[in-house]
Amino acid sequence: MNKLLITVLIGAGLTAQAQSGKERMYVGTYSLRGSEGIYVFEFDRKAGTMQPIQAVSNAKSPSFLAFHPNGNYLYSVNEGADKLGGVSSYAIDKATGKLQFLNGQSSLGGGPCHISVDQTGKTAFVSNYGGGSLAVLPINADGKLSAPTDSVQDIGTGPNTQRQERAHVHSATLAPDNRFVYVADLTTDKLNIFDVDAKASKIKPATTPYATVKPGSGPRHFTFHPNGKYAYLVEELTSTVAVFSRDAKTGALTLLEDNVKTLPADFTGQNTSADIHIDPSGKFLYQSNRGANTLAIFAIGTDGKLTKVGDQPTEGKTPRNFLIDPKGEFIFVAHQDSDNITIFRRDQKTGKLTYTGQSVKVPAPVCILMTAR
Repeated sequence: MNKLLITVLIGAGLTAQAQSGKERMYVGTYSLRGSEGIYVFEFDRKAGTMQPIQAVSNAKSPSFLAFHPNGNYLYSVNEGADKLGGVSSYAIDKATGKLQFLNGQSSLGGGPCHISVDQTGKTAFVSNYGGGSLAVLPINADGKLSAPTDSVQDIGTGPNTQRQERAHVHSATLAPDNRFVYVADLTTDKLNIFDVDAKASKIKPATTPYATVKPGSGPRHFTFHPNGKYAYLVEELTSTVAVFSRDAKTGALTLLEDNVKTLPADFTGQNTSADIHIDPSGKFLYQSNRGANTLAIFAIGTDGKLTKVGDQPTEGKTPRNFLIDPKGEFIFVAHQDSDNITIFRRDQKTGKLTYTGQSVKVPAPVCILMTAR
């Protein structure tokens, strides 16, 4: 069996041809309702089922996760840490998939909610929602994290006085070429763009330093089309999605469509959008809606623009993060408030989903990653 561990990273858009063998899944959670921390599962693709392997103790809400590109290490934010925030590193045992804690560092801000790792594996980017800042941390050769070498404090307010009262940095997404990082601030309605020096673990504003969306939209998560020409932004507060074209040389974004509606036409309740992913073929885009409890499904045109295909009920309450497996055959949806992960088979021609009937119990799941060996 090929021993190369192929990793699939949620939020960064990295995909690879999965090798035959066991596929393992890692689930980050909030420290609620008896959650132990990070949960490890083995996925049986033929049966479409998840079997538990390990629960890793972490009482500080290890909510969002990221892989090292070599597949040997896993990183988690500790969203429930003190006002200086926190992030942890773990070694992955390739034989068993189990995790071993390595070390932790401050994220220099409260409520860290998102982490990403650059393609060289030398730098991690941590978004502090509560602190309204971005921290840049070097990654050592042994996978351990060093103290932050750079940080950016955002400032500002927005028209939504309850949610945009101060800066809330929500995610940092690396460009496909690893030269830029795009930082979404829910409050300022901007995607801030930075040049990345991964070797030195430093950033600086790009020549075009930001892109803006409609005031009150609330930027959250961001993803790139596999062709690198287009990018898509969750607008959390308006339950919409924005579409951009991207200049590969400068990293600049041009808004093509804004406030594209994602909710079912007949939905009238309260909702906020959460996560966004594109299937490996680049033909379909999915966005999760908390309140409507659906995944919005869009077809992606050759011009990058979106056409609504449908809405899939997610069979749970408050769908946050979700995973499209590297072969594009399954979608796994994590439900924060119903303590379950539901599994759907995916029609790769139409983009539509069919619930398999499989629902896995996990307390307050927030993030799902998958590896294969």
